[in-house]
Amino acid sequence: MFSIILQAGTQQNNPYAFPIMIASIFAIMYFLILRPQSKKQKEQQNLMNNLKINDEVATNTGLVGKIVNIKKDKNTVVLRIDDTTGTKIEFVRSAIAGIVNDEKPKTK
Repeated sequence: MFSIILQAGTQQNNPYAFPIMIASIFAIMYFLILRPQSKKQKEQQNLMNNLKINDEVATNTGLVGKIVNIKKDKNTVVLRIDDTTGTKIEFVRSAIAGIVNDEKPKTK
């Protein structure tokens, strides 16, 4: 009687099930985490390479200013953050979060 119970409890597993499961986990990780992250890095690098003088940009800290100088040897940009006083601040290029849309909202 015990031999029937033991035989019923032992089943042979598919030898390919575990490698297929591991491969599918890696595929899911790649498409959900690694691929979007590398795509975002490429977009950020493209943004850094295409910065021009007079672009209005926002920094990672939230400051918005206009690029007045790009120092490629130091890998920095100089932003004018106040037109009335001419206040300028130098930032590392990687601190630029994006270009600000310069379209003004229409008021009635």
